[in-house]
Amino acid sequence: MATLAGLLFGFLAWFVLRYVLLGFYTVDQNERAVKSSFGRAQRVGDLTTLDSPLGDLLREDERQRYAFPQLRVIGPGGPYFRWPWETVHKVSVATQTLNMAYDAEDLSANRNGTELEAVTKDQLNTGLKGQLRYRVSEENLYAYLFGVKNPIVHVMGYFISVLRERIANFEAPATADAAADAAAVQGISINDLRKNLRDLNDHMDGECRSSAARYGITLEASLITEIDPPQDVESALAAINTAHNQVSSEISLAQASADQKIVQSRRAVEIETLRAEAEVEPLNILAAQLAELKASGPGSLQAYLRNLRVSLLGKASRIYREVRA
Repeated sequence: MATLAGLLFGFLAWFVLRYVLLGFYTVDQNERAVKSSFGRAQRVGDLTTLDSPLGDLLREDERQRYAFPQLRVIGPGGPYFRWPWETVHKVSVATQTLNMAYDAEDLSANRNGTELEAVTKDQLNTGLKGQLRYRVSEENLYAYLFGVKNPIVHVMGYFISVLRERIANFEAPATADAAADAAAVQGISINDLRKNLRDLNDHMDGECRSSAARYGITLEASLITEIDPPQDVESALAAINTAHNQVSSEISLAQASADQKIVQSRRAVEIETLRAEAEVEPLNILAAQLAELKASGPGSLQAYLRNLRVSLLGKASRIYREVRA
């Protein structure tokens, strides 16, 4: 009897220590937790991700495929208690940074996770370098914990496929200098990509907004920092870009010279116009005065002309007079 009592007391002590004292847990500030009972996660009624703002990020043909249940999320704090048949799943929701060439299934892929390759529309195999910022979506922990086996692998695969599709079909947006640029560097997609890195990053951010609804991971930002062509193409591109820069410089100088000549011509026209106006002004004044004399009475204009003629004759040293035969 004593042995049986000892075994019973030992079992009770082990049970209290294992499932009562060790049943308390806490959740850190950067963590969120979900409890499951007998393998089933605690849910919020019959709500799914389609009932949340995440559902608006999915296309119509994706809504049923990614309709994950909404879970009851345990926030930071504690201590909380769990029963022996319950399991606590903790995840970190802190923002993390990842190389875009990282492959979780094969660390040696993509040149040991340092450079991602993509093919441009003119069939150039180019290398891409950059980073991703991501975090676990608190609004869709079911997809992250139970929906897919390795969420980061799915997210990276989705991101890379979208990026390669964009690189393969990228066209520079039309600008005011598009005609001049096209004449100089027509068909060189790497130059277009390098000039429009910001637009490329913005496009990737927009395309990957649905990753939270798909895989429970929110891609906060993508930053593509380098686009490197093959070594045998780099020198040719450098020569083309140098020639393009020289042509652009000559065009700018020619435009500046033409603008200067146009300004000078306009100034000369203004000067000549003012000079002609200055010469015409006395004649206009004289015409106005003669009109006033003529209007003052009959014979006034003839008297004015006679007096003016007498004044001129007084100043003349020699007079030529016409004599009619």
